[in-house]
Amino acid sequence: MATFLYKLGRLAFRRRHFVALIWVALLTLAGVGAASAPTPGTTSFSIPGTEAQKAFDLLEQRFPGASADGGTGRIVFKAPEGEKMTDADNRATVAETVKELSDGSEVVSVTDPFTTDAVSEDGTVAYTSVKYDAPGMELADSTRDALEAAGDDARAAGLTVDIGGDALQAAAEPGAAGEIVGIALAAVVLVITLGSLVAAGLPLLTAIIGVGIGVSTITALANALDLGDTTSTLALMIGLAVGIDYALFIVSRYRGELADGRDREEAAGRATGTAGSAVVFAGLTVVIALAGLAVVNVPMLTKMGLAAAGTVVVAVLIALTMIPALLGYAGRKIRPAGEKRRPRGAGKAARSEESPESEKSQPSQESQPSQESRKEFDTSGKPRAAAKAGLGTRWANFVIRRPVAVLLFGVVGLGAIAVPATQLELGLPDDGSQPTSTTQRRAYDLLSDGFGPGFNGPLMIVVDAQGSDDPQAAVTTVTDGIKGLKDVVTVTPAAFNKAGDTATITVIPNSKPSSTQTEDLVHAIRDEGAGIKADTGAEVLVTGTTAMNIDFSQKLNDALIPYLGLVVGLAFLLLIVVFRSILVPLKAALGFLLSVLAALGAVVAVFQWGWLGGLLGVEETGPIMSMMPIFMVGVVFGLAMDYEVFLVTRMREAYVHGETPARAIVTGFRHSSRVVAAAAVIMMAVFGGFITSSEQMIKMIGFGLAIAVFFDAFVVRMAIVPAVLALLGKKAWWLPKWLDRALPNVDVEGEGLKALDSKNSDPDPDKDRELVRA
Repeated sequence: MATFLYKLGRLAFRRRHFVALIWVALLTLAGVGAASAPTPGTTSFSIPGTEAQKAFDLLEQRFPGASADGGTGRIVFKAPEGEKMTDADNRATVAETVKELSDGSEVVSVTDPFTTDAVSEDGTVAYTSVKYDAPGMELADSTRDALEAAGDDARAAGLTVDIGGDALQAAAEPGAAGEIVGIALAAVVLVITLGSLVAAGLPLLTAIIGVGIGVSTITALANALDLGDTTSTLALMIGLAVGIDYALFIVSRYRGELADGRDREEAAGRATGTAGSAVVFAGLTVVIALAGLAVVNVPMLTKMGLAAAGTVVVAVLIALTMIPALLGYAGRKIRPAGEKRRPRGAGKAARSEESPESEKSQPSQESQPSQESRKEFDTSGKPRAAAKAGLGTRWANFVIRRPVAVLLFGVVGLGAIAVPATQLELGLPDDGSQPTSTTQRRAYDLLSDGFGPGFNGPLMIVVDAQGSDDPQAAVTTVTDGIKGLKDVVTVTPAAFNKAGDTATITVIPNSKPSSTQTEDLVHAIRDEGAGIKADTGAEVLVTGTTAMNIDFSQKLNDALIPYLGLVVGLAFLLLIVVFRSILVPLKAALGFLLSVLAALGAVVAVFQWGWLGGLLGVEETGPIMSMMPIFMVGVVFGLAMDYEVFLVTRMREAYVHGETPARAIVTGFRHSSRVVAAAAVIMMAVFGGFITSSEQMIKMIGFGLAIAVFFDAFVVRMAIVPAVLALLGKKAWWLPKWLDRALPNVDVEGEGLKALDSKNSDPDPDKDRELVRA
């Protein structure tokens, strides 16, 4: 692996014009495809294998032309203080509104509240429902304008009017300002870490190109593959973060190789061969985690995961090829690590100990360990306190001296933050989760006050009576059985299809849609239906938005353990190959579980309990998105393994080349801690930028990923990992001999590059090309 990437890096450095042209051409093709692609329609949402989805599909078959997926609007009226909606003037206003709405070209039906029992018991609230023939997101602007105008006219007549439903739903604001701020913060961190504007600009440039290719490709294929806005947002979020980080690691290693005295082409090859190997395996863990979302068998989640995984693959390829090419263009504008801190005329001994010039793994004549490096350890290999040691070195020495205290502090601290996760409530957003400033939320509250909390979450019962001898009698049995259940307020009369073999019944619960009582009612109706099917042959199915949410949450919960087993298992095997150890990958997986639980606890505290909600712009608390836990597990696992690979491979590299376990930990921190910390801050800045999104799901994902990166990078990888390695000593790197012989040697540490040292002075482009082809 290291040798192949070394040759690839040198080839890209020499053939930089050709490499840059390829990536610019791909970006142009993707951009043209995105610009010429038709506007995508509404993304379909389905949950295969659930009863709610089965009922929805049955409705489309048995009630053709009913526009089951059409948009809906609900205008809610409230009479002035001291009046009722049944008063003559108010009735006339509502009648005029119904007439005005009926003239719309996309309108299928409009209900009259006074003939459909849509007036509250106290007579103060009424509503009219509008059904459209197109999904809410696809309605024409004129249709939405007409709906709002009808509400304005009724409001002008003296009524309180608000509008709910999905007819007013529009694409969420992407929060571009926040993303720009995140990128700007990332740029500042890169300048501080790499020491120059040119060096800092390379990771930003390649990340933007990679994300541009990925997001443009998604946009071009959105209509054909039924991809939604959230798909491209996730790809942008993940692709931008890993794209910057992967490029950062290679550029940082390149500056260290320059500090070792190597020429620029050789340094580019070495950086790609060593740091590039870590990039490949880190990228593989992210791809496994994202692509593994297909296990859940929810098409929308699968598409999101695969699209983001594709963007990560592009980010890895760009880091391995375009970064060496751009390094060739930059030339002397990128200086060796530590050069700016060195007085004029000073030799290598004055270089910063944070750069990898003293790495024993690069055994050329220019790269022998410095005196400062040797003085950091005594003759037994134990670390000494060095006055001039960097922060990473001092912290590693501290952890090695007090591993138990650091381990307990990290585990107990994250465990305490994870406590709110035990109160996790799952659900999907509805109008009740909107800010109180929106008309949708006010309409939701008016209906709850006038008709009860369960009115906003009606259950639709679909009775398939084809297998019954008497469909009418079977439906009557179903209706009577549901009326006798607890927590039922209203059961509407059954509505049959033209064939008379299928009927729909609407049930209004007594509790709000997201309550456990409503969930219990759904299960009770299904249990009742099982008995009715045995007696009459009619099948009873429960669907509707509320039932869909319940089934979706259950499906995700059921898939979480298999998903964890698949993703963690595959990554565990991959890390065994990388680290050639059993305990190191096991420690990595357990540390990930701790960080993701703590992140979920923080999400619950902010978005469900409201802690610090005002600071983060959370206007309304409520249940956590149903897909959030499994989605966070997938994404955070991939990112967590990034830091594990980048930090621990340097420790493994030092250990393989003869250093003691304690010295290897310090060496790994001396070379990698600064750049890993910078990478984590960059990811936090990029993810944090999405907190400004107007869409609750994107805001929640941005916060969850940002806080998870903080916990995993700075607590788990920077504290718990070295503490565990210090306690394990040589046992950390133990691997059974039979397994060691069976595993392929991927050479992430760059051991194979030693054989190339004597040939570096006479590079052969033709041989390099042959090796790359091989």
